Formats: sequence, structure tokens, C-alpha cells
Amino acid sequence: MSTSTYAVVNPATDETVKEYPEISDDELRAAIDRADGASRTYPSSTSVAERAALVRKVGELHSERRQELAEIVVREMGKPIEQALMEVDFAAEIYGFYADNAEDLMADEPIELSGGKGTAVVRRSPFGVLLGIMPWNFPYYQVARFAGPNLVVGNTILLKHAPQCPESAEAMQKMFDDAGVPEGAYENIYATNEQIEWVIADPRVRGVSVTGSERAGAAVAEVAGRNLKKVVLELGGSDPFILLGSDDIDEAATAAAEARLDNTGQSCNAAKRFIVVDELYDDFLEKFREKLAEAKPGDPTAEDTEVGPLSSRTAADRLEEQVKKAVANGAEVLVGGKRDGNYFEPTILTGIRPGDEASQEEFFGPVAQVYRVSSEDEAVEVANATPFGLGSYLMTTDEEQAERVADRIEAGMVYVNLVGADSPELPFGGFKRSGFGRELGRYGADEFVNKKLIRSA
Repeated sequence: MSTSTYAVVNPATDETVKEYPEISDDELRAAIDRADGASRTYPSSTSVAERAALVRKVGELHSERRQELAEIVVREMGKPIEQALMEVDFAAEIYGFYADNAEDLMADEPIELSGGKGTAVVRRSPFGVLLGIMPWNFPYYQVARFAGPNLVVGNTILLKHAPQCPESAEAMQKMFDDAGVPEGAYENIYATNEQIEWVIADPRVRGVSVTGSERAGAAVAEVAGRNLKKVVLELGGSDPFILLGSDDIDEAATAAAEARLDNTGQSCNAAKRFIVVDELYDDFLEKFREKLAEAKPGDPTAEDTEVGPLSSRTAADRLEEQVKKAVANGAEVLVGGKRDGNYFEPTILTGIRPGDEASQEEFFGPVAQVYRVSSEDEAVEVANATPFGLGSYLMTTDEEQAERVADRIEAGMVYVNLVGADSPELPFGGFKRSGFGRELGRYGADEFVNKKLIRSA
């Protein structure tokens, strides 16, 4: 076992591959100094086009180094290699999107005046130093959607990655350096939670973006609130997959399996609760069971592996405990349920009653809960009966029903008749205890800018 907070521990083998020393207080203060200094020189000495060129180069380096980068996250958190390659490609696409659209995103926004003469525009300018606290489940993608827009805006970044992702953090720092991003504009920090408290409190740090658990988000928001710092919180989810109509149950079950098993089920916006109307329930459950039973956990370095190990022993322990507790409270394991080391079989739980503890938790792994409902209204009621509100998936053959139900779902995102449709131009974010603020698209670029009104006679 590792003796350092920051370490690569291969979850497929439990082997500690490499340890990284935590940053000292003096080194951390020096990093803040560099980020603060760069916050005054970086935006003033570069045009939007020049910042876009730097961000574009970062994306190109992701593409050039995709195999190396993917192999790192396989070691760090067990992502199957083909999915790791796809993540690197998506990160590159995000940097490309912000490079392509930088000028439009930063352009003055004229306001049509209703009365008096003159002009009015909103001009976007950078906040300054930002702190990003990133999770382990998508090491490159999560950083891309934070760093890409903010470097285009002209903000500078202190990046605290997850303790189990120090090697990917190191590889990203090298790409930013090799792309020519000025010193201090992007600073990787191997900081402890205790250090992060005083980093947030530092008056030179103007905002904080966190992707992580409810607990982590609440802790950061508490410190940020005391210090009047803006935060963006991307937290947990227990996204519903609502099946109200289908012309092809096999296709619906395939989509459901894809939505549950991506990244071995370790995605905040993965479908986790499958809510199916009576007339489709039995057929769907049979097909869904077949799909999950076919998805056998395997070696994450193999190209044909769809389900790898969970990210760590701690993650596997937690998921196993959640499943045991759900069964003790009356749930039935329809398929799967067994653990082997850090590997966990794709699992279906039925018989969970709305309001049970299991229905209120996020199961971060390949475990699906399936609910039978009698009507559209009951489906919406079950979908909304959690503290979370990140994403959601709605399957129906009725266009009017799709519009009606999408309006009623309490979530930041609704995908109708499709899964796996994330894209750089689409805003990503949640509602209720899934957090607030948005990343990606125009909305992501607008979170940490001063939208300054300039009114002229």
C-alpha cells in the first residue's frame, strides 16, 4: 500500500507503481505567486487569437500523445484502454472547440437600448487566478473542460488533481509547458485538502471549480462562501433512464447497458436508475439482463474489454457495501452482484422501493436499479424522487410526450432517445444536490468572466 497521498496504484493488481511527493507549503505559495503574476501579464500580453493558438496546441499534443496518455489512466484508475483513448480524443476535441470559437466567445455583446441615446455593450474580461479541483474518473476530459475555456478567457489556473491521478497530472503539465503556455498560467499542484483550505482563502484566488462528490463539493463551497469566492460545482448524480415507449426493445436495452457501463459505471452522469412502464417492463428487463450478463469484467489493457476494475479498493468496498445493504433492505440481485478483488460484476437490482436508502444514493460502479411504473406521471415522480439532478435519459416514441416529460424532469440535462451524446458545444451541469454552474459550450466559458457593462452617451 502507498505511504504517499499522491500515488499511482494500479487497481487491476493493487500494485503501487509510483509515488509523488506532496507539494510543500513554500512551494505552494510560490505556485500561487506565479499564477498571480501571470494573471496580470498573460491576458494583457496576449490577444484572444494568441491564447486560442496555445489552447489549440494543447489539444494537438493530446492527439499526438494519445497512446501514452491513455496507458497512464489505465494504470491509475483502471479505465479500459479503448475508452481511455476515446477520453483523450474528446479532451483534444474540447481544446479545439475553444480554440475555434475563442473570438466569438470573447466578443463584445451589444445591448439594444429601449430608451435613451448612446450605446451599451457587455465586455468579458478574466477573473484572475482560478483553482480547479478535479476527479479521478475522467482525468483528461475533466481538466479540458475547465482549462480550455479559462485559458482562452485569460484566467490562470492552479490545478489540484485527484491523489490517484498524479501521473496524468504530470503529463498534462508537460503538455501545457510544451505548448508554450506561459509560466504561471497553468500550475499543477500536488496539494493536500488542508492546504487547499488556505489556497481558497488566499485573496489572489478569485474562483474555484470542483468536480467530485457531494461531500467534497460542500466542503469547498463552505470555505469559498466564507471568503466570498465564486464556485462551480459538478457533483454526483443518480440519473434516471425513463423508458415510456420503444419500437425496438433490444435497441433500448443496448442503449441502457451502454449508459450504465461506460467507464465501468463510474460516471456522475451515467444512467443509474432504469424506470420502465408496465407494458415494456418484462421484455426490457429480460433483454437488459442479457446485455449486462454478457459484459464480463476483464483486463483493462485489452482492446476488447468493456468493463474494467473499479478505480480502487476503497471504491470496490463502498459499492459492495451498498449492494449488501440494498439486499438486506429487500432488493433482489437479478444478475451479477459478485466481487473479485477490485472487479465487480455488472449487476441489476430490482425491488428497491422509492424512498429506500438505495434509491437516494449514487452507486458509483456497474450496478443498475430497475423500477416498474404504471404511468408517465409515476415515472416522472420516481425520476425526481432523489436529491440529485444531473442528467437524465428519456426513451419514447411520442414526440409530444418527449416534450412534456423533458419539461418535468428535475435535471440539468435531458437526452431524448439517445445516449453517449456529449459534445463540446453542449453545456454540462446539474441541479439540486448535483451542483450548480455549467461547463462546456458558451456557458462554460462564461462562468469565470467579469461581464462588464460599458454604457456610452
